[in-house]
Amino acid sequence: METIALAEVAAVLADPSRATMCLVLLDGRAWTVGELAREAGIALSTASEHVTRLVDAGFVARVKQGRASYVRIADPRVAELIEHLAQHAEHRPVTGLKSSVRVRRLGFARTCYDHLAGLVGVAVRDGMLATGLVSTDAGLALTERGREVFDELGVPVPDGRRALLRDCLDWTERRDHLAGSLPAALLGKAVDAGWVVAEGHRAVKVLPAAEKPFAALGVDLAVLRP
Repeated sequence: METIALAEVAAVLADPSRATMCLVLLDGRAWTVGELAREAGIALSTASEHVTRLVDAGFVARVKQGRASYVRIADPRVAELIEHLAQHAEHRPVTGLKSSVRVRRLGFARTCYDHLAGLVGVAVRDGMLATGLVSTDAGLALTERGREVFDELGVPVPDGRRALLRDCLDWTERRDHLAGSLPAALLGKAVDAGWVVAEGHRAVKVLPAAEKPFAALGVDLAVLRP
């Protein structure tokens, strides 16, 4: 049964158009079927069929807002599955200046669904561990000092069913960055406060305003920048 289930999952992502849609949706936003069709380079009717297949497989969910209908990743675990599979797809030789620049930007800072990834994301994990904001004594846990720092930064510590902190393997750094509800809240605050800005296709531009708050997390952005 497990073999059959694995084959079914693989079949969903075996189609290049569906795989492209899933990679696009990793930016954490909700997209219309028309927008996904354009990104995949296919007809709207074909995109609608692919979205239905993805919905049936539990990969994506449809969201209604007024008269508009949107599509987004159904669950953070789905996003992480796609991110991990991308490790095998993205390590191909880069051809052309445009592709090379895009890869460098994604490698420095990007979104992994709803949290930071890339060199910056890994540095946040390392910094929080080094400064005692996070402990690994009994699994990943936010310390009291960590709660104080996040409070000072204006980042609310979520309280819900989703794990607060989890390791997520970074496909460019080959090391862990932090996933979970707290890193998601951190990215949300970073965007709202103007510390970072999304550049499209998951790339994130880290602005000068981020240096002080990220320093509180144990990250020296000046050292990280190319």
